[in-house]
Amino acid sequence: MTFGARVFSAIADRGPFCVGIDPHGALLRAWGYDDDVAGLERFALGAVEAVAPYCGVVKPQSAFYERFGSRGVAVLERVIASSREAGALVLLDVKRGDIGSTSQAYADAYLDPASPLACDAVTVSPYLGFGSLTPFVDTARKHDAGLFVLVATSNKEGPEVQEAVAGGRSVSGTMLDHLRRLNADAVPLGSFGAVVGATLEDDRGLDLAFNGPILAPGYGEQGGTTADLRRIFGAGAGNVLASSSRGVLRLGPDPVAMRDAVRRANDELRGLQG
Repeated sequence: MTFGARVFSAIADRGPFCVGIDPHGALLRAWGYDDDVAGLERFALGAVEAVAPYCGVVKPQSAFYERFGSRGVAVLERVIASSREAGALVLLDVKRGDIGSTSQAYADAYLDPASPLACDAVTVSPYLGFGSLTPFVDTARKHDAGLFVLVATSNKEGPEVQEAVAGGRSVSGTMLDHLRRLNADAVPLGSFGAVVGATLEDDRGLDLAFNGPILAPGYGEQGGTTADLRRIFGAGAGNVLASSSRGVLRLGPDPVAMRDAVRRANDELRGLQG
């Protein structure tokens, strides 16, 4: 089953809420843990146990594990495996982007089932040119995995690149054109998605109704609302994975509180479907 089919099913079955499992040092301390590998392990696996059985997608941010070196990456491997065992898809937030053999090595690390870091999809940056992502695209197709390409992010620096005009088209609009071509004729949904912030002031003139999933970080604690998702994405809102980390994790280490927060978010977001 392609990633597009899996994520379409996950949204329908479990809801469109995506939980970021991001072990900030401040969150570890708020849970009563030390900001070390032991605290990381207790925090991350506790979060997985609380939320992964109840949401369609979890999104670990790789950097918060990598900061502990090889022992932190070993925890990330367990987070990926345990989340998938609980029935959640794993979108690894790595935002990789390079060229040639290096790009292929990244793709193999995250998308090849032979790798201990293999997951369902990854975030990637296209700003070395969309063609630089070809190894990721080919590897994703080979292993029925997915990609989420940075298109319109909500950080204040983003527009200087993403809204630049080349050949009469904004760079972000060109990225969406590439995604449309990759997802052409895919049923029920393409495997190549876009990252578009849930806190954008407007849709930046982009046609965001395309045949692929959309990751919308910034929902909840960072200010993005269901009304914002409807305003920004319009007819494409049904394919949006609204992502939040702190809004759920700050309720820990209480697993019931985290689980209930996931359920409430999914209930609210289901209003975007259909």
